[in-house]
Amino acid sequence: MKQPVSDNHNTEEPVVYIIDDDQSLREAIEDLLNSVGQQAQSFASVQAFLETERHDAPACLVLDIRMPGMSGLDFHREMDKWDVQLPVIFITGHGDIPMSVRAMKQGAVEFLTKPFREQDLLDAIHQAIELDRKNRIARNSLKSLKDHYAGLSDGERDVITHVVAGRLNKQIAAELGISEITVKVRRAQAMRKMQAASLPELVRMMQQLHGS
Repeated sequence: MKQPVSDNHNTEEPVVYIIDDDQSLREAIEDLLNSVGQQAQSFASVQAFLETERHDAPACLVLDIRMPGMSGLDFHREMDKWDVQLPVIFITGHGDIPMSVRAMKQGAVEFLTKPFREQDLLDAIHQAIELDRKNRIARNSLKSLKDHYAGLSDGERDVITHVVAGRLNKQIAAELGISEITVKVRRAQAMRKMQAASLPELVRMMQQLHGS
């Protein structure tokens, strides 16, 4: 199967991706979204979605649970494998409590059983797109931090590792076998490169990096 193409359509217009093997339902959802000014793209299968270039914009997936080939639940479980990081709204004509619990535990935004109210779907889509906006900001922030950290020298990394652990310059100097002046210089350089305005901010940045 073709790997998903990396996002490079530079647009902030949100988009809803619909994956359902029922053509009439796909068209009905598209018509609904178009009627409220929401951009949408629909696909008859997971494979068709994966083979299509995606927009670089806030988005979500409206995903049928059961389809020929890869099911919606299976795809949702393996989305990281395909580098798909989108909030999911499940729709199904075969809903039951265990299935909905499983879907929600996997991180779905909503689980709607056909026939569902149009407003319920619109509300879920709004929630999912806002969630994706926040996730995109967090991912971009983390990428920026990683880029800044990659620009540090080994010596600067050694120093700030000790700094965020709460050690004093004198202790760091003794531990690394360097002068206190060198510690101060490397600390200042590291904070400048990391764009940290204060020690607490640097600590927060390092915690974010190590928690990623």
